[in-house]
Amino acid sequence: MSAPNCRLCGAELAHTFVDLGMSPPCESYLTADQLDSAEVFYPLHVRICDRCLLVQLPAYIDAGEIFSHYAYFSSYSDSWVAHAKTFVEDAVDRLSLGEDSFIVEVASNDGYLLQHVVERGIRALGIEPAANVAEAAVAKGIPTEVAFLGEATGRDAAARHGAADLVVANNVFAHVPDIVDFARGLRRLVAGDGTVTIEIPHLMRLIEGNEYDTIYHEHYSYLSLLTTQRVLAEAGLVVVDVEELPTHGGSLRTWSVPADRARPPSDAVAAVLDAEAAAGLHSLEGHAGFADAVARVRDDLVEFLVGCSRRGETVVAYGAPGKGNTLLNHCGVRADQVAFAVDRNPFKQGRFLPGTHIPVLPPERLADARPDYVLIMPWNLRDEISAQLHPVRSWGGRLVVALPRLEVF
Repeated sequence: MSAPNCRLCGAELAHTFVDLGMSPPCESYLTADQLDSAEVFYPLHVRICDRCLLVQLPAYIDAGEIFSHYAYFSSYSDSWVAHAKTFVEDAVDRLSLGEDSFIVEVASNDGYLLQHVVERGIRALGIEPAANVAEAAVAKGIPTEVAFLGEATGRDAAARHGAADLVVANNVFAHVPDIVDFARGLRRLVAGDGTVTIEIPHLMRLIEGNEYDTIYHEHYSYLSLLTTQRVLAEAGLVVVDVEELPTHGGSLRTWSVPADRARPPSDAVAAVLDAEAAAGLHSLEGHAGFADAVARVRDDLVEFLVGCSRRGETVVAYGAPGKGNTLLNHCGVRADQVAFAVDRNPFKQGRFLPGTHIPVLPPERLADARPDYVLIMPWNLRDEISAQLHPVRSWGGRLVVALPRLEVF
């Protein structure tokens, strides 16, 4: 069987970054009448290109199948909405945007970010591929078009609405199989004197923190600043500044402009590139060893759950994020080890996690069950969720995270 080819440079992908075996699509939550039907599992075999160093998952599942009807609604995370509001405030000040400006967000979800733009009286447009999620944004009064971004759709949107002063792409750059076409779509959307901002989970932090649950089929690429620069360069965009963010276990926010007006990059760009080089990410050899760290995380969680089972202690999960399904399936967890999960998203309530068939219930069920342990699945929101789960301590329950290492607190 021939190896797949790199989505950036076209080279054959002959090197493995990590192989997590087979897993179902992480957002394919099941209804009760689907539990006795066959589920399709796909490989989670992540490769690295030895030519351009892009870490990537082959497109085992078509993006249209994943994103046309989506289970993730950004507004259910209070901290994420607050993060978006702070970004809008800072970007408006930094770029001197006002009522005559135009902001476009790609993968705008349910309007979690653009609602803050509209509140300021700035013209906004969302481009969102999931029709069910886009409906929620439109209900908030946010103009939203249902489309997958590429060069053609970016050109069309700009022709109808005008070029944007700011184009925002938060946590979507990794979600597109044709990342170069997507980058060219960003360039088509932005004005000649405009700015493109992109937020991406930082590959360097993923490796440092053993954050392997962020590997799933809708994440096609795992990006460093170096590889982000290389992709954007294919679209005529130049990274002129970068910020390091704590979100999603450690992210980057890049600020890019069209190449013909790019100024020299900031010192922050050089600093991040130097840190990546020191961590080995600018060489193929520097990416080795991640698979061993992943195996340790798996073993620790399995040993903890087996111990709880032998002692007759109950474990439930808080949150049913897609990345949690990567962790649970890789560890072979089932409902006899984690009795149920709770989630604030009503779309997920009453359904079952893919692969593991763990039921998803409303958060109120925690107090009824009074479990011994609550496993926090969105570990990147640990502080926010720990505060929400303060009542668990009243019955002697304890909280657990599996990543970046197993911790009971």
